Amino acid sequence: MPRVELSGLQTFLAIAEHGSLRSAARVLGVNPPAVSLQLKAFEDRLGTALFTRSTRSVMMTDAGRALFLSTRHLIGAIEEALDTARETGKARSGQLRVTLPYRAWQLIIAPRLAAFEAAYPRVELDLSIDEGLTDIVSQGFHAGIRLGDHLQDDMIARRLTSPLNGAYVAAPDYLDRHGHPMHPRDLLSHSCIRHRQISSGRIAEWRFQVDGSEISVDVSGRLVLNDLRTVVEAARQGLGIGWSLRAGVAEDLRRGDLVEVLPQYSLRRPGFFVFFPKSLGRLGLLRAFVDHFGSEA
Repeated sequence: MPRVELSGLQTFLAIAEHGSLRSAARVLGVNPPAVSLQLKAFEDRLGTALFTRSTRSVMMTDAGRALFLSTRHLIGAIEEALDTARETGKARSGQLRVTLPYRAWQLIIAPRLAAFEAAYPRVELDLSIDEGLTDIVSQGFHAGIRLGDHLQDDMIARRLTSPLNGAYVAAPDYLDRHGHPMHPRDLLSHSCIRHRQISSGRIAEWRFQVDGSEISVDVSGRLVLNDLRTVVEAARQGLGIGWSLRAGVAEDLRRGDLVEVLPQYSLRRPGFFVFFPKSLGRLGLLRAFVDHFGSEA
């Protein structure tokens, strides 16, 4: 229903229920002349009179009575629906669907999930672990988490982490057999475990910071994988050099299962952000999620 028609119907019903233009004006919070103008405009659009008016009273015409009987329940139902929407928007209960890559789960969600569940026991988190750049609107997600250089356009974004260091890593026995690269160009003689991006189908570039400039190295190797977890697992098995966010392999580095190579040349990534449509900016569930998992960013 066009907004102007809804406003006219609301004015008509207020007059019909309260018996006069003055009483309807008081209920609607406007002055009586404004009610009279709104009613006349509504009648003009319908092409029929809804009331007969005198200086003392207003009486519904047959057309007015028919309209009243068929629509008097509508305004109450609309107001009830609006109240429900307002309460849902404020609520901290219900289901929240979020798509995110594994590293975001590992670094952001998993360490603080128990605290979130304790704080919001009526929230059901539906988390989809996915390396692809999912269209959150078409796939029915409330939000997504991605690195800052992989966000969807026309979305609200909130930072969840500070910038993150990338790391090229290999198993100690691989480096014992093939030697440590000392410069990014040395990777041309190494077996590199490459990552094919799910959404674009492209193999991710290996980029480095050299003498203040970014360069890319066209590495090669016998393994191309579309999941960064399997890239790291293959590196652990001594199959070559792979890439990860450094924080994601910190425990492997601490234990000595992996060794970082070329750390002085590695680039920083912009960190993880949560993003969501502008229309959901006031959703209570989403605000609770952002406030909890972004509070230490």
